[in-house]
Amino acid sequence: MGYEFINKLPAPAEIKEQFPLPAECALAKARRDEEVKKALTGQSDKFLVIIGPCSADNEDSVLDYASRLVKVQEDTKDKLIIIPRIYTNKPRTTGEGYKGMLHQPDPEKRPSMADGLHAIRHLHMHVLKETGLSTADEMLYPDNVSYLDDIMSYIAVGARSVENQQHRLVSSGCHVPVGMKNPTSGDLSVMLNSVQAAQHGHEFIMRDWEVKTEGNPLTHTILRGAVSKHGQCLPNYHYEDLMLLHSLYMERNLANPACIVDANHSNSNKKYMEQIRIVKEVLHSRRHSDVLNNFIKGVMIESYIEGGSQKIGEHCYGKSITDPCLGWEDSERLLYEIAEGV
Repeated sequence: MGYEFINKLPAPAEIKEQFPLPAECALAKARRDEEVKKALTGQSDKFLVIIGPCSADNEDSVLDYASRLVKVQEDTKDKLIIIPRIYTNKPRTTGEGYKGMLHQPDPEKRPSMADGLHAIRHLHMHVLKETGLSTADEMLYPDNVSYLDDIMSYIAVGARSVENQQHRLVSSGCHVPVGMKNPTSGDLSVMLNSVQAAQHGHEFIMRDWEVKTEGNPLTHTILRGAVSKHGQCLPNYHYEDLMLLHSLYMERNLANPACIVDANHSNSNKKYMEQIRIVKEVLHSRRHSDVLNNFIKGVMIESYIEGGSQKIGEHCYGKSITDPCLGWEDSERLLYEIAEGV
């Protein structure tokens, strides 16, 4: 075989035993899970904001960032549920570049998945313990969800993964909301097929086990824009796009129709300051239509302490080493404006 077997990695149960979640953190997460569930199912009119760095590359600066969200969450608790993005594994379009903390706890050192598993659990747990805010991460590797499922309150499946069978099946066994992004082609039927698959129960293989799931009714859609065959970004956050998605939802027997709008990626053409305008347009669309007011449940925003991005090794504290992000001052202002606008 063409593989070099480097290390046998610990199973999720071993990592959880080594780094158990404190009881007070488990209670905080349970409360947050219930809040998020109520928002997605329409039992609450609170608006979700999944916000944070494109990639969680450094524990100190990520914790610093998440700690800044605490006051904003307290000030806006009647309107918003703020979920920190703690994205510890990153898909790479060409396979090149920083693949996240799971691969490289230190972006300037060699990859080590053994160290990475410890690092990502410690980071997610540290954020929850210090801030009381349960976290979000991307399901890049379905088998790895079990390392963090007792900490996270939100999971996203990316544009390059949404058509993958294992992502859909594993999502069907998650106990928290899973957001399915539209693929880079923009085909909404692919995204809706993924939601439909994850909302149903399945039997399949996971980590050398035959498992059975009941289905996840909190699976929903995320609009992140598309890319044309010519490589041009095609946004899909406009009023007409949102109404189209709602009408497609209504043609299917899906539980809890819900959409989150990702304000970056192909919706902004990675022009990170455009996220401000995009979020405001989405809020305007919600106010204009009772249908969309009930359907659009939140937004995703890429944000860090310093605006923009940097190359690995430049050592600018709190600045993204992957996609460019909003800086903290702009982000804080936008969060308060979202609370006023919902």
